[in-house]
Amino acid sequence: MKKYVKGLHHVTSIANDAFENNLFFTQTLAMRRVKKTVNFDSPGVYHLYYGDKIGTPGSIMTYFPFHGIPKGQRGTGEVGITEFAIPNGALTYWKERLVHLDVSGLFETSFLGEARLEFNGPDKDRFAFVETDHAGRTPWSGSVADEEVGILGLNGVRLSLRDSTATGELLTLLGYQKVESTGNVARFRIMGGNPANTIDLEELPASQHAFQGAGSVHHIAFAVEDRAAQLEARRALLDAGLQVTPVIDRDYFWSVYFRAPCGVLFEIATNGPGFDRDEDTAHLGEKLKLPRRYHPYREHIERKLPQLV
Repeated sequence: MKKYVKGLHHVTSIANDAFENNLFFTQTLAMRRVKKTVNFDSPGVYHLYYGDKIGTPGSIMTYFPFHGIPKGQRGTGEVGITEFAIPNGALTYWKERLVHLDVSGLFETSFLGEARLEFNGPDKDRFAFVETDHAGRTPWSGSVADEEVGILGLNGVRLSLRDSTATGELLTLLGYQKVESTGNVARFRIMGGNPANTIDLEELPASQHAFQGAGSVHHIAFAVEDRAAQLEARRALLDAGLQVTPVIDRDYFWSVYFRAPCGVLFEIATNGPGFDRDEDTAHLGEKLKLPRRYHPYREHIERKLPQLV
């Protein structure tokens, strides 16, 4: 496959409580909510997007908050850790901030020369801050964190697998290269794309299989420049024997989905049209935006959804 994939576009996870999830990302992590919409397949559930000022591909973390859903069971066949990039030297600030805000699961370490701080989200989702160069990225200036230490965007993800061979081959097909390995973790990186360019494969052959629930990653999305590149990538995946969905309009990008050999759901999403297609950049994420097919049901949908600040 030609190098159509540019790195990660977004990571989508499952939460239990929409209010708690929104508070954690907009206040604790000081990210911007760039879109408040609904799950296109289940409009009684929010789809909340958090990112930088405009929701640049590679900066975006999204959530489906299904109220009352049981917690997920950690294990293999899932994304074990979602990583956020922070500026070099910012780790001390974030450690002090997360301690002050009583965030659980704090663990400071390093991996392949990168300083890291791992921590839990509200549903025990596992995250890590990774110190890195800015690489042209700027934290959202309207956040509660100083711009010098704010989140730059996604850094990458770590997949937990019983065997990484087939998934590594898939990543190679997508344009990633295996660049380093240590112990049971192999690092893959895509060159010449966006800064959210790292996928780690961690082999845990004795671990139980994961089951999705609150705190689980639902899928990871890879970015392509446009619809033409997406169609070429889709064709290459089909030629490789993968089952790939038709192209689906997600309003803010176009998507195709397929299941990786390890069981994790992968998506390929276009960089455009972007989150400002139905809101001014200054007011992203403030009003509930609905797909056109749900416009007649707005009043009913709004009654079912919890209020968010």
